[in-house]
Amino acid sequence: MNKTSIYGLTSDQLTAWLTERGQKKFRAAQVWDWLYKKRVTDFSQMKNVNTECIALLEESFYIQSLKEEVVQKSEDGTIKFLFKLQDGNLIETVLMRFNYGLSVCVTTQVGCNIGCTFCASGLLKKNRDLSGGEIVEQIMNVQHHLDSMGKDERVSHIVVMGIGEPFDNYSNMMDFFRVINDQKGLSIGARHITVSTSGLANKIYDFADEDIQINLAVSLHAPNNELRTQIMKINRAYPLEKLMPAIDYYLEKTNRRITFEYILLKDVNDHKEEAIQLANLLSNKRHLSYVNLIPYNPVDEHNQYERSTKKAIVEFYETLLKRGINCGVRVEQGSDIDAACGQLRSKQIKKDKVTN
Repeated sequence: MNKTSIYGLTSDQLTAWLTERGQKKFRAAQVWDWLYKKRVTDFSQMKNVNTECIALLEESFYIQSLKEEVVQKSEDGTIKFLFKLQDGNLIETVLMRFNYGLSVCVTTQVGCNIGCTFCASGLLKKNRDLSGGEIVEQIMNVQHHLDSMGKDERVSHIVVMGIGEPFDNYSNMMDFFRVINDQKGLSIGARHITVSTSGLANKIYDFADEDIQINLAVSLHAPNNELRTQIMKINRAYPLEKLMPAIDYYLEKTNRRITFEYILLKDVNDHKEEAIQLANLLSNKRHLSYVNLIPYNPVDEHNQYERSTKKAIVEFYETLLKRGINCGVRVEQGSDIDAACGQLRSKQIKKDKVTN
């Protein structure tokens, strides 16, 4: 029998699985507490769980499957983890320190097929989706790392912005949310969780109907179709004529603010003209819009792009503000390590090919 991650089960699913095998309902609550409150790393450490239940769990599930390949620590406290999955694939997870708490950026796929021309994640095509358990385990491994430091720190915020397109792995993503949001477990509040999509319009409709308070971010990066298609291949399938109505539906259904991610690329999408176009695009939804302007992290393989000048960034920012668009410039994290998403993974795979 192939074992799967115990973290892939929601509380209800774990309860159903155990009761179907003759265990009392309270056993599930005990196991859940050991996993997420006491955060054990082996089933044998669950001291008040009977041996029959432990044997059932050990036969079907594993707790730890991710192996730390590389850990990079930045001077600003950012830690980037490169994990090896059981099948040998590599993924990245990042811990970031902010004044409001500790945030973890998780990966949802091995590789990415979205094909954004500036992004290190898309350098290696999608191999497979991660299971819900593999996504949860990224959080647990980071939390175990924090526990080992003995400072009583806990992960308080989650951003689903790592390698892959979360909405292309929708079902597993939703199971991940249900596990980490569970009040009897990690209890990470929905409003402390943000998921980012490159603009899969059909899934934005589905997400709006979920009736949850998880934050939504949309990677826009250009204010018109011609430029957006040049930067992001996904715009061919979901041009602005499809994307913006989906966003309008989300806003009407949830009345929750959307963050629009906008990476500033020198002499590509950072002119005052694009800032005005962006303000016009968002003008009818500016009360529920926030534009996150992101200075570009250079990637060797995408040397056609450079970071915008400080002058261009300031002018873009001020142009949006003057037109009533709420915006800000993202504070950089981990600039002294492989900061761009997917960069560390790509480098390690190249290194492994050379050594092998």
